[in-house]
Amino acid sequence: MRLPAGLLYLGLLATLAGCQSQTTSDVLSVGTSSEKTGAIAMPAVNIPTATPVKTARTPIMPPAAVPGSHAAPALAMATPPRPPVPFDDVQPTLRPVVGEPAMRPMAQKANFVIPSSPTGAGAAHPRSRIYSQRFRDAKPINFGRHSPRAYQVHGVDVSRWQGNIDWAKLREQGANFAFIKATDGGDHTDPMFKTNWNGSKSAGLKRGAYHFFYWCRTAGEQADWFIRNVPRDPEALPPVIDVEWNHDSACRQKLSPKLVREKMKVFMEKVERHYGKRPIIYTAPDFYEDNLDGAFTEYPFWLRAVAEHPSKVYPNRRWVFWQYSGSGLSHGVQGRIDLNTFYGSAEDWHRWTASN
Repeated sequence: MRLPAGLLYLGLLATLAGCQSQTTSDVLSVGTSSEKTGAIAMPAVNIPTATPVKTARTPIMPPAAVPGSHAAPALAMATPPRPPVPFDDVQPTLRPVVGEPAMRPMAQKANFVIPSSPTGAGAAHPRSRIYSQRFRDAKPINFGRHSPRAYQVHGVDVSRWQGNIDWAKLREQGANFAFIKATDGGDHTDPMFKTNWNGSKSAGLKRGAYHFFYWCRTAGEQADWFIRNVPRDPEALPPVIDVEWNHDSACRQKLSPKLVREKMKVFMEKVERHYGKRPIIYTAPDFYEDNLDGAFTEYPFWLRAVAEHPSKVYPNRRWVFWQYSGSGLSHGVQGRIDLNTFYGSAEDWHRWTASN
């Protein structure tokens, strides 16, 4: 049946109006979508970046010192001082270090930043004299152009095996800092820890405590044991977790890399909450290769490399401390002692310690 022309025309207008209304409604509904960017799954791998996404943070500077205050110390730097590796075109400045002369940065070509000392930091973290190192080595190694002697700030790490140490004399030989063994596992304390802890501070060294991690005990127990035995001193260096395979230990467990990292994370987070400083990770080449390559990019590293520079042994790993000898010799200590250096100039050292 055919409709009159007038009615047909009115019907066509109504149809067009309905189509326009439906199109506008669809556009509005797209604008109120419930989809959020947080629903997008992020990759599970730990990708090194200049500013890590996981627990990302900029260096936190300590507040101005207030007489009589006992504010918690600032957290350790998320990105330790180090130029990109390899750094064959970067050479440290080699010069005698005595007192507090103005010094230019160790590597002017390097793309790294150590925060300037904050206002009032000098009162909370007084600058100590930097002594040039005069250590000898029972088994000297030729490191070539990357000799540890080119670095300005050297130190040692010690345990009971060094016996009674003359800390004042050791400092004069170039030990500007010391890492001191405090604990292992969940029930052992180094019998010389308190003596070394107090003696090194009295001699003017910057010192920190380290824990030898035991793979047959829970990480929480070990963190509790470390906290129980190591005083919370805001002037101390960040605490250290020493992770390596110990073939002389009664603990023969060799855990999967995933479980190793999980246990380390439990320990480090608990210790950081207590001391307010991000822990340093000490490790050796074999353990690093098995478990840590590419992991924990937001933590500072202290690396053992006694035959080659760390840039050769740990490619692309940022580091703050380098243990370059296990056979050092020095006045002030009987027998051999581990030798270390800080990556940076004397001025970098003052800035780093003021912010950690």
